[in-house]
Amino acid sequence: MSNHDKSSYLAENETPSVTILRHGHEQQAVAVIDNFVPRAERLVDDAAHREFTTIGPYYPGVRAPADPNYLTPARLLLEDILREVFSHKQGARLVECNYSLVTTAPERLQPIQRLPHFDTTEPGRIALLHYLCGPDMGGTAFYRHRATGYETVTAERFDTYRSTLHKEADHMGLPPARYFAGDTAQFEQIAIHEARFNRAIIYRGINLHSGFIPETLTYSANPKAGRLTVNTFLSCF
Repeated sequence: MSNHDKSSYLAENETPSVTILRHGHEQQAVAVIDNFVPRAERLVDDAAHREFTTIGPYYPGVRAPADPNYLTPARLLLEDILREVFSHKQGARLVECNYSLVTTAPERLQPIQRLPHFDTTEPGRIALLHYLCGPDMGGTAFYRHRATGYETVTAERFDTYRSTLHKEADHMGLPPARYFAGDTAQFEQIAIHEARFNRAIIYRGINLHSGFIPETLTYSANPKAGRLTVNTFLSCF
């Protein structure tokens, strides 16, 4: 069965289905939307014609620009979620919208790529992760840093969090060359969301999180075979 065989992942009802969850002690919201946009298979075809490149030192793979206009059918739904769930009532500005493929084998990961991360220290920055792959490609997990108790990293917490990580690295050494998963001495997993074709998850970029990358992943750079997502970031006000 092809990785992008939609019949395995789409519900019979093609209208969007929204679930709102709150995780951990901080009760940060995550919106999960199944059947996010109509005819999502067109995005896979579009990605297959794009030129993917490495962008920055943090993402363990390659990216290519995606047309943010594909979000238009979901605009009213997204506005409702931003307003009612994340309390951003005045609007949002698009920061970036990219196709992404995880292509880096575990032994080639940089130390910073082996730990949960946060996208920003700005609470108004919202991440929208749209899966164009199925459950065999893993998902996304959220974490609590045990020493500080932080589940989010804001500007006020950043110095404490960074200095604590440095102390832990001095004491424990660098993290092993693998994708982060589950509980460790440093981090507790507080939630995980399975990848499903045409599922989107929306969360604040301040959340500590990591892609759950299964050991069976082939790290393919082919959008029709690899762990393809669209990563969109919004700056809300």
